[in-house]
Amino acid sequence: MTILNKFLGGAAALALTSGAALAEPALIFDLGGKFDKSFNEAAFNGAQKWAEETGNTFREIELTSEAQREQALRRFAEAGANPVVMTGFAFGSVLGEVAPDYPDTTFAIIDMVVDAPNVRSVVFNEHEGSYLVGMLAAMASETGTVGFIGGMDIPLIRKFACGYAQGVKAVNPDATVVANMTGTTPAAWNDPVKGGELTKAQISQGADVVYAAAGGTGVGVLQAAADADILSIGVDSNQNYLHPGEVLTSMLKRVDNAVYEAFSQGPEMETGIQVLGLADDGVGYAVDDNNASLITDEMTAAVEDAKAKIVSGEVQVHDYMSDDSCPAIDF
Repeated sequence: MTILNKFLGGAAALALTSGAALAEPALIFDLGGKFDKSFNEAAFNGAQKWAEETGNTFREIELTSEAQREQALRRFAEAGANPVVMTGFAFGSVLGEVAPDYPDTTFAIIDMVVDAPNVRSVVFNEHEGSYLVGMLAAMASETGTVGFIGGMDIPLIRKFACGYAQGVKAVNPDATVVANMTGTTPAAWNDPVKGGELTKAQISQGADVVYAAAGGTGVGVLQAAADADILSIGVDSNQNYLHPGEVLTSMLKRVDNAVYEAFSQGPEMETGIQVLGLADDGVGYAVDDNNASLITDEMTAAVEDAKAKIVSGEVQVHDYMSDDSCPAIDF
């Protein structure tokens, strides 16, 4: 019996023996692991915050294969968990099939839109936050060449890259942005060795700041950058602490808030599409004791000015998901 079957079987058994549906919400992590120090871990932090504040518990599971997606969704719904929250675009097609079978269960999916009456779809304006860290990268760079390393080559990650490159060019129109994707399968989210290799290759091309939007793979990017004594940029969670003084900043994507809000609202949470961007602190950049010495007052002023102009609409950041072109970068 797999760990998943043991866990979900136990949840189902509990529901049957109690004679009532579970009051607990559930969280399903995408491939890459709960403690990827990035996307999944941000989701876990939101759930953990909810549990600590309320004293309640939640169900969770880490997937180890694509085949487990549907099984996990159905088992949690049948066990009475509500709401059921999942991280990652890859749940989209499966949830589209499963949600109609459980109309009394509320689902929330992060990073994909699923059109169903009992689904909340949470998406982010990652391009806006990436624009800001791109500006910081350009201001910190001494070579005029910066890098981007994505995880799986999908439109969502190109959205990060395009916003980043646009921010770089806003500061230095002559800058060079070197971009690589780790792979074309879900394994690209958890390959720190390859992330490190790509970083070294970009450094050989002159990059002295590298932005990783690659889940667990990004840990290898940040490590290789620190080893080479260049700057890196983290993603999703605040990764500044991983290499104090070496991580320029982290592009925050508040997955933690999305999970916390879904758990807090419970089965009655509002469904439909929820878009989180700079205007509501859904994305941003991290400054703390680990990187404060790297971010000058001049850099902060420039980025905060750009943030205000993006929120007001004065500055438009290109959204690759709406228009699959990327004027500031070549892949």
